[in-house]
Amino acid sequence: MTELISIDGTASCRFAFGTMQFGDQADLAASRAMFDACIEAGITHFDTANLYTGGAAEQYLGQFIAPLRARLIIGTKIGYDAPDNVEALRSQFDMSRARLGLDSVDILYLHRFNPNLSLEAQIDLLAELQAQKQTRYLAVSNFAAWQVMKAQAIAINLGTKIDIVQPMYSLVKRQAEVEILPMCAAEGILAVTYSPLGGGLLTGKYAAGGTGRLSEDHRYGARYGLGWMHEAAAKLPEIADAVGVHPATLAVAWAASHSSRPAPILSARSLEQLRPSLDALSIKMSPEERDRLTALTPTPAPATDRIEEHG
Repeated sequence: MTELISIDGTASCRFAFGTMQFGDQADLAASRAMFDACIEAGITHFDTANLYTGGAAEQYLGQFIAPLRARLIIGTKIGYDAPDNVEALRSQFDMSRARLGLDSVDILYLHRFNPNLSLEAQIDLLAELQAQKQTRYLAVSNFAAWQVMKAQAIAINLGTKIDIVQPMYSLVKRQAEVEILPMCAAEGILAVTYSPLGGGLLTGKYAAGGTGRLSEDHRYGARYGLGWMHEAAAKLPEIADAVGVHPATLAVAWAASHSSRPAPILSARSLEQLRPSLDALSIKMSPEERDRLTALTPTPAPATDRIEEHG
């Protein structure tokens, strides 16, 4: 399994922090408070993207990381808009480096599979940037397993490899269990998983009548709009109360407890929102506890669709 090592040789914590809210729901002061809390908790892996909040997320992060750069892992993403030429991807990366104030980032992701440009050209660009020491780890986000392995074959032919994938994974979004996470375990690829709280659904606030991303953004409302998801989210606080922790703490700990050892990305709008997720860093979930939570949601069908053989 790929282990993330900082420039100064320090191994990264198994959790990351995502900056999607920096410069939007989190202003500069709130973003700084969350960054400092992550550092205090031992998180040194920070995730951002070229498109987050019009570039403000990268700018904020660039300000915060400057004095600590050598011991941090910084990842960003390019290509979400699926450009049809390599020059556009390169330009996005140059802009990201400028915003971050970095000559090199540790992880460079293709943000999603782009059908408008040959995958060979995209991986060739990543390999070239790696050879130029502008990035260290090559990565892809939101790729299907077959797309990851196609990218891996291209990378290996170029003398490098895909080190990291970034799929969605939570108690209410378990599709990664079918092929992505087994692929990672088999191929030694690190899964840096996002949305462990299901867009906030697993915090319990919606069951209590609260508002947030699911009620404000139609995309998230659709993503987490199935009835069984909300039923599971309503039951999670009961289990959390019984063990004396916040529902978000259990949700994050559950995502981290998969046998493939993924690295969940935590995120929040404020330090108050973030604290329950940070508490998950100190929880070691037993197999029995994981099974109890897993039973709240449907297990996705196996990749072969031979449901009768599902163990």
